[in-house]
Amino acid sequence: MKSQAKTLQRCMSIADLRVLAKRRLPSPIFHFIDGGAEDEVTLRRNVEAFDDYEIESEYAVDVSKIDTATTVLGRNIDWPVMLSPTGLTGAFHPHGELCAARAAGRAGTAYMMSCMSTASIEDVAAAGEGPKILQSYTFRDRSLTREFLQRSQAAGFSALCLTFDVPVLGMRERDHATGMTMPPSLTLSSLMDFAFRPGWAWRYLTGPKIEVANVSHRIAEGSRDITSVFKFVNGQFDPSATWDDAADMIKHWTGPVAIKGVMTVADALRARDAGATAVIVSNHGGRQLDGAPAAIDRLEPIVQAVGDELEVILDGGVRRGSHVVKALALGAKACTVGRPYLYGLGAGGEIGVDRAMSILREQFERSMALSGFTCVEDITRDRLTHRGND
Repeated sequence: MKSQAKTLQRCMSIADLRVLAKRRLPSPIFHFIDGGAEDEVTLRRNVEAFDDYEIESEYAVDVSKIDTATTVLGRNIDWPVMLSPTGLTGAFHPHGELCAARAAGRAGTAYMMSCMSTASIEDVAAAGEGPKILQSYTFRDRSLTREFLQRSQAAGFSALCLTFDVPVLGMRERDHATGMTMPPSLTLSSLMDFAFRPGWAWRYLTGPKIEVANVSHRIAEGSRDITSVFKFVNGQFDPSATWDDAADMIKHWTGPVAIKGVMTVADALRARDAGATAVIVSNHGGRQLDGAPAAIDRLEPIVQAVGDELEVILDGGVRRGSHVVKALALGAKACTVGRPYLYGLGAGGEIGVDRAMSILREQFERSMALSGFTCVEDITRDRLTHRGND
């Protein structure tokens, strides 16, 4: 454990954690985290587009004290970075969602739990001290979505995140190459790679069974193996879901509601009219439509359109604390991160998630100080330029 902690401390960036996760995870599992749709253009652009924005620093400012606190989705958090919902997190570590929830609590921020988690709503609610947010789809079986809402509300989740950008699954070619599809179809080469990662294999064999915990009870006894569950889940994504369905689901929730997967001004306004209190600007981490714009490039027009009517949160491409500063300057209330903490989880379990969050927070505070910002309210659009436009 001490050796692992020392190795993690030597990781100075999310990129370092990614390298370590690649070394420690079976190749199909790593690429399931790392990959995107088709040619992965949008996946790359999500990160690269941050380089098009430049922060204008102002000096001779007293930055001896930096206040990173903010309020988002009705809860106070210590800094404006939350953990994104990621499905099947237990595949990366046997207690993946619980590790992430506890780490989020220690980091003073919120954890968004995917309804496709390998831990139950109730178990995640009991893990860690931070706010919990349920992410759900509007499934074909609307009673399943309503059940998720009822259970998470009863368990104390503070907000709801409805995702509408998966009418059908994107073509994630890396996953097809390795067999990490839904349901899995692992190749001989992939199976051999599992054998060469004894640490992961041991945790898998001795840990809890990987399942989609919140839907397993909907599968008939005798057919609740992972393949049957994945087939059930695949059949639940609803290509006919509309904004009317969003409005109906929002009526079943008491508290803040975010719509995730918004990439246009028109959809942001539709989310507002459906009753949402926030939108999450996201292209699903480049895992759905390849060729979609980078999330950061769609942030400002949406912020300008909704004004103070909605909180706007950015999801996608954040790998550095300076990226968070840039997003806030463009009007985001906060950012969410998925791959960064999953790299940490794959690299070192729960303490790896801790390391990912500490890296980002240290970078964020340093970027604020070097820019002359003493609190998040100071981070404004006039201090950001865009290459070629400003």
